[in-house]
Amino acid sequence: MDALLLSRIQFGFVISFHILFPAFTIGLANWLAFCEWRWLKTRDSVWRDIYFFWLRIFAISFGMGVVSGIVMSFQFGTNWAVLSERAGNILGPLMTYEVLTAFFLEATFLGVMLFGAKKVPEKLHFLASCMVALGTLVSTFWIIAANSWMHTPAGYTLTAAGVFEPADWSKIIFNPSFPYRLAHMVLAAFITTCFVVGGVAAAYLRRGEHVDAARKMLRMAVLFAAITVPTQIFVGDLHGLEVREYQPTKLAAIEAHWEGGAPGAGVPLVLFALPDAKGERNNYEVAVPRIGSLILTHSWAGEIRPLKSVAREDRPPIAPVFFSFRVMVGLGVAMLAIAWLSALQLRRRRLFETRWLLNGWRLMTFAGFVALLTGWYVAEIGRQPWVVYGLLRTANAVSPMLSAGSVVASITAFLLVYGIVFGSGIWYIRKLVRTGPVPHDPGPDRDEGERSAKRPLSVDSPFDGNDVGEART
Repeated sequence: MDALLLSRIQFGFVISFHILFPAFTIGLANWLAFCEWRWLKTRDSVWRDIYFFWLRIFAISFGMGVVSGIVMSFQFGTNWAVLSERAGNILGPLMTYEVLTAFFLEATFLGVMLFGAKKVPEKLHFLASCMVALGTLVSTFWIIAANSWMHTPAGYTLTAAGVFEPADWSKIIFNPSFPYRLAHMVLAAFITTCFVVGGVAAAYLRRGEHVDAARKMLRMAVLFAAITVPTQIFVGDLHGLEVREYQPTKLAAIEAHWEGGAPGAGVPLVLFALPDAKGERNNYEVAVPRIGSLILTHSWAGEIRPLKSVAREDRPPIAPVFFSFRVMVGLGVAMLAIAWLSALQLRRRRLFETRWLLNGWRLMTFAGFVALLTGWYVAEIGRQPWVVYGLLRTANAVSPMLSAGSVVASITAFLLVYGIVFGSGIWYIRKLVRTGPVPHDPGPDRDEGERSAKRPLSVDSPFDGNDVGEART
């Protein structure tokens, strides 16, 4: 393995960890804002208990997302120096805007959100929760803008030295793929969190624990999933039409479509195959005639550009893109089925007693994370061999003096550190989930003044002394 392939493996490994936690916290922050709103509106203490239960999980997940994001950003200088040199004038400001807007917004209100209960007015605490939720969405805006520009570059000029210079920031930010990718990513984050909440609630109901809280959580998860999952499928269809226009080779790889047929014959929908890149064919193919045209072009006889129309060196790896897409779609269909069946049972007032549906939610608890990763693999592997699509090859973006040995050493270090840090974090989250949404002590009144500041931490925050000690450890 050379330094290029190892750098790609390292970046894929790091970003696979990183994308999970920010996506989860995007959905979780907005779920927390909703829970606190319900608490303030209904004064139902169960909503307060749900809020503080998920707030602890949010804090740990947020910290792991920040840590993995810092590590990931260093790679642009160490492993991808040429990309930083040539595209830094565009990517650098976009990432800086993310820090100046989203990160500062989140950092300002996060402390109030985590430790301000009973120290600030309830409405101010709710505002802090809303601002943290808004900050996660603003952060998504800038990161997706930067990543989308690498897929569909616009608003730039290219110097004689091959350096990208900004010409129109509105076109850079709102590049052709940005609206679809932003909507797709935000919905994916919401759905991922939704199924975690629903899966945890279903597990409590099956065990007969925290029944009141579990019923509220599962009801909200079902209603939310029943609306957002079909919305995500619709957005994904629009995104597919955009990919057909701007990245036709990626679409051909998704469908393992090697060559065009007779005029008007349309494109088959390949349900299963073993793509053979060397032989330029599919083995053991199972396909439905013309349905691919209907889905991909919204026309019964529509065509897409085949893989054989592109030189081999300009094609992405076919098998990872092909199979990742089918895993993502398969999970999406399963999510839609369980959401609508659960909504039907909820309408019939039988949801909480339907064991097979509760087991289905438990089984699908982490389905959103898998769908998120496979969708990301489709997007990023599918644009290869380009790092800036059609303009800068990945092979030409790697640091020129980078050795394979140094990358092996860094990958080994990442494996060890990530195993310890994220293993501990996930273990602690699992411990919190097993404890569940226990009744929260509202603590002393605010007019007790100085006496409240001397009380144990548990009266003012969702964390008690043991939690803080374990978190520090």
